[in-house]
Amino acid sequence: MKNQNMKICISGIMLTIFVLVCFMQHEGVDAAREMQHRRGSRVMKETFYPAYGETIPSSLQYRKTSTIFNVLAFGAKGDGTTDDTKAFEAAWLAACKLEASTMVLPKGSVFLVKPISFAGPDCESNIVFQLDGKIIAPKRSGSWESGLLQWLEFTKLNGITIRGTGVIDGQGSGWWSESGTKPTAVRFYGSSDVTVTGITIQNSQQTHLKFDNCQSVQVFDITISSPGDSPNTDGIHLQNSQDVTIHSTKLACGDDCVSIQTGSSGVNIQNVDCGPGHGISIGSLGKDNTRVCVSNITVRDTKIHDTMTGVRIKTWQGGSGSVQGVTFSNIQVSEVETPIIIDQYYCDGGNCQNESSAVSVSDISYQNIRGTYTRNPIRFACSDSSPCDVNLDTIQLQPVHKNDDMGKPFCLNAYGELKTSTNPPIDCLMAVKPSKKQSQYSYDSCKD
Repeated sequence: MKNQNMKICISGIMLTIFVLVCFMQHEGVDAAREMQHRRGSRVMKETFYPAYGETIPSSLQYRKTSTIFNVLAFGAKGDGTTDDTKAFEAAWLAACKLEASTMVLPKGSVFLVKPISFAGPDCESNIVFQLDGKIIAPKRSGSWESGLLQWLEFTKLNGITIRGTGVIDGQGSGWWSESGTKPTAVRFYGSSDVTVTGITIQNSQQTHLKFDNCQSVQVFDITISSPGDSPNTDGIHLQNSQDVTIHSTKLACGDDCVSIQTGSSGVNIQNVDCGPGHGISIGSLGKDNTRVCVSNITVRDTKIHDTMTGVRIKTWQGGSGSVQGVTFSNIQVSEVETPIIIDQYYCDGGNCQNESSAVSVSDISYQNIRGTYTRNPIRFACSDSSPCDVNLDTIQLQPVHKNDDMGKPFCLNAYGELKTSTNPPIDCLMAVKPSKKQSQYSYDSCKD
């Protein structure tokens, strides 16, 4: 009997060992590597913080190799008055060392943060900045250095994501009445595979969200909000950036909803709600005789309302280079001053000299632009040396108030094709390119 019991005991132990071995095999090498990572770098354990209960919600489910860094665990108070900048720096420094790590700003907390840079290039890739709380900027006082150009900066990172349901508030009202340099609220520089989704950015000191020298950018399901009279508060600003998609986003600001600057190409904007503001703009370009190159831009399936312009291209006299391959399609406008505009005589300040050269504007297509305007339906003010090349198809624009003061379509040095009849009739567009001497600069210069 004793021997039989011993056999049963040994069998039970062997069965337990067998189950443990199977479990370890099932978990695989990833779990072992994660344990090694944690011991080697001495990172903090995953934090299951009270704001989310005992389990992490689906929005925070990551690979088993990821590690969560909650800023509260690094000393942040999240009370809206304590300076949490140092805690943010410490949390980022820890998260930066592990691929696919997550820096968490939990819901219910308000973090006061001074200007800060979340910087690479020594950081690992695919870091997530999970924003479910609120970040606020200090007001104009001595918290800011003179001439500072950005508040929250993400620089030289690969695979950086900002996501969540939280808010970034620049508290910019104290800046708007002042002259001089004002910072951008959120800036990405020299980064690739960038994603921004879910969050709200509001009341920026100047531009809300900027991408400079970035590749492969996705922006979707975000909200940008500031008063329509807040100066120079562009919604999204692009420069020297390629392969950019912006969709399913609401942009309300005091300047351009989207501003596309030199060096930008492969930009796709769709399903955007723009207004108030100045519309969606390419430019201004070519200031101080600079050479610019913008190409392959699409804006479609978009609503623009209560804005100064709808879809606009603006260049300074004296510039060179080109804007080419631009399509505006399925645009619904409502109470927009001038829905369609190309201005190659742009002059911000009203004291500009006449110049002989110009940025070339060619292969511009307008398709299915409909709605109401309050001043002029269309304005093409193009250069003598480099006339605009445009095509229009299904343009239906009605004045909000029908009276004699409402402007009519205006064309200067613009040629192209009317593929359908338009309302109002556009009889000022030339069918044949003018036989004038062209500028020594052309869009070919952008192929160098």
